[in-house]
Amino acid sequence: MAVTPTSVSSYPASDPGFAALSVDELLACEADLIARIKLCYGTDRECFERDVLSLVRRYAACVHLLPATADNYFSKPGGLLRLGLETAFFSLQGTDAHIFSGRMSISARRQLEPRWRHATFIAGLCCELHRLLSHVIVTDTVGEVWPAFLLPLVDWLAARGAERYFLRWRPQAVEARGLSLFALPHVVPPAVIADLSEGNTVIVPHLLASISGIPSYREHNILDELVRRSLALVIDRNLAASADRYGSPQYGSHLERYLVDALRRLASANSAWVPNREKSRLWFGQDGLFLIWPGAAEDVQKLLEADQLAGIPKAPETMLELLLAAGVFEAATGRSTWQIQPPGTKATLEAVKLSAPGILLAGIDPAPVALPETLEFKPQPAPDANALQTLTSEPAPSPISSGTQLSLIPPPEPPSHNKARMAPSEEISLSQTLEPMSAPLPASFALHAPLRLNPVVRDALSNAVCTLNNGQGPATVSTVAQGVFVPLEEFVRRGVQPSLAIRTLAETNMLVKQGRNGPPTLSREFNGIVTIGIVLDPRYVSGLDLTGFAAPAEAS
Repeated sequence: MAVTPTSVSSYPASDPGFAALSVDELLACEADLIARIKLCYGTDRECFERDVLSLVRRYAACVHLLPATADNYFSKPGGLLRLGLETAFFSLQGTDAHIFSGRMSISARRQLEPRWRHATFIAGLCCELHRLLSHVIVTDTVGEVWPAFLLPLVDWLAARGAERYFLRWRPQAVEARGLSLFALPHVVPPAVIADLSEGNTVIVPHLLASISGIPSYREHNILDELVRRSLALVIDRNLAASADRYGSPQYGSHLERYLVDALRRLASANSAWVPNREKSRLWFGQDGLFLIWPGAAEDVQKLLEADQLAGIPKAPETMLELLLAAGVFEAATGRSTWQIQPPGTKATLEAVKLSAPGILLAGIDPAPVALPETLEFKPQPAPDANALQTLTSEPAPSPISSGTQLSLIPPPEPPSHNKARMAPSEEISLSQTLEPMSAPLPASFALHAPLRLNPVVRDALSNAVCTLNNGQGPATVSTVAQGVFVPLEEFVRRGVQPSLAIRTLAETNMLVKQGRNGPPTLSREFNGIVTIGIVLDPRYVSGLDLTGFAAPAEAS
């Protein structure tokens, strides 16, 4: 990297700021890179100075010696200038392998291809222009703040007669790439935009979509793809080169923009991401925009792998942490994800919540309409203490239906030989399960399975068993004489093949068979319907009173 013209001691007593250098002095330090850009652009000197160098000068007048980040990539003085030039160079270089207007006639391509290359260079040059407006605060020696929206930094310094300026980083700045459009006129004059739009209606929209990070077309944006690949390459090269000189840079902090871009591209172009459609990844309700997780993470990973971007996290957990830290996602109380139940679904779904729906929906036309109801799943609250006390004082409480029974509590001291003959459909009265208010409530029910059990089956079975607890909605399993009856439909609802569940449960000796060589399943009436299911050994469900169950048969 070129040596900056500022001379700063290693440990200055105070902030020395940045010298108010001229544009010529700034570009003199980047002469090698500008020469490479000229060679790649492939035109004569006059055309290069008119089409490219003039834009580079205007860009340098805006970003001056500002770093791109505080303590990460391109964090030295002049970092933002170098970042824009390198990204523009590699983006321009990438156009040699693409034909943007391949479906048009030869004469049309002859007119449009140079404009596409020019637009790609501009998009690469201005890819991080939003940082002027979202990340930094520039002041002169008397504390006056540079109005970055109104004029380039060089012009403001000249008007103030300032010889130095000073930088402060905005606290908790976010990647607001859309702000780039407000600073873009400082770099790209109207005449250039007019030239790019001549004879077509797609180049300028694709250019603006790439710079702002807001997709405007459902078709593939080759221009934006080249810029994103180039920017990732440039950042990774800079981080690798800086690691040995400046310690350990914050790897990964630049990845959130690529993750958000991928989310937006999927939301605007992927049919599986149409909001509120059956089996969609996106659900939009009165309480916000939710994204099914980790299924959405898998889609993002496949898309970015196709883009050949280096350093993209493969684990959904890592991706989730990055987007939570960046403020893209909003965490639930006590956990990172949310439980939602879209209309028409029988089971709850794990999802992440966007901090603002516009992050993904801003570029979709027509704009999606939110569902009239909320999506977050809120379990029914447990009975309050007064209600419990009232119920326990009643001599003859009503029994709970068979579909919502909590546990099989043994009746008062029946003969030991009758315990094994207990009726499967026997119901438990509420008076047997409730304790006086001075005593603690019964222990919660949870699966306690061997570690070798298939994780998919474990999660499905654990969710089903948890419905025995108060406040978890209607119970989807019930107790029978020898254990816990689990309908096979509960595995299907949770995406698990019943055959897989039966096999893995049998291998871990968690099933109770009907006789030594009997079948692993049985039929019984459940919620008024004859249902096929399996019987889970009660020893693998914590919170049950094992004395109320018949001894399970020995495994065959």
